[in-house]
Amino acid sequence: GRSWPSLRAPLGLYSTRPRAPSKPVLPLVPVPPSHSGSLRSPERGPRGARTPRIYTRTGDEGFSSTFTGERRPKGDRIFEALGTTDELSSAIGLASELSSEKGHAFVEQLHKVQCMLQDVGSNIATPLSSAREAHLKRTSFSEEPVLELEKWIDRYSEQLPPLRAFILPSGGKSSAALHFSRAVCRRAERCVVPLVQAGEADPNVAKYLNRLSDYLFVLARYAAMKEGKEEKIYTKPEP
Repeated sequence: GRSWPSLRAPLGLYSTRPRAPSKPVLPLVPVPPSHSGSLRSPERGPRGARTPRIYTRTGDEGFSSTFTGERRPKGDRIFEALGTTDELSSAIGLASELSSEKGHAFVEQLHKVQCMLQDVGSNIATPLSSAREAHLKRTSFSEEPVLELEKWIDRYSEQLPPLRAFILPSGGKSSAALHFSRAVCRRAERCVVPLVQAGEADPNVAKYLNRLSDYLFVLARYAAMKEGKEEKIYTKPEP
């Protein structure tokens, strides 16, 4: 049962080393309202380190909170969209690690995409029906990231051989992981579209996810090409 209002910058929260100040970032997964109390009274860990609690028990009854403070059932479509977006970021993280092992330069783009998905989650967790002006300013989502994805897509597409058959997820570990990320992205889009149609989320969020799946498809093909891996194509099975 997590909620958005209490913490805005969870990155590095559990490090005992001092960190340089950074711009606050809204977490993708909501933070429980009781976390703020837990952080004020943390338990002492090894060497006296102050360790904040992860569990809060506030969601044990099956409810969680939006950034606007609403308590909704965890089965609400907002939390379904949030969870799927989080899953997408995790899938991209795996694809990025596999691609990094092969020396692909596009891993920097994947890291930026993961950061953008944090903003996607912030927008999803701020239903427009209950958002105040202050909420909207903090969680707005512009069209610029969509246009950036289109530039990346065009850049990689120009280097790829023509697409003459239906490609199956394949082409090496990097490529297959990117294909998997693409499939998760499509599911995230399907979760977000009803929110947009209901006027609860920004249309640019759905546009971004739509374009992101195209980007991941092109990138999967590009990774296979750069690694010299064969892309498997669909052939109709013989009876």
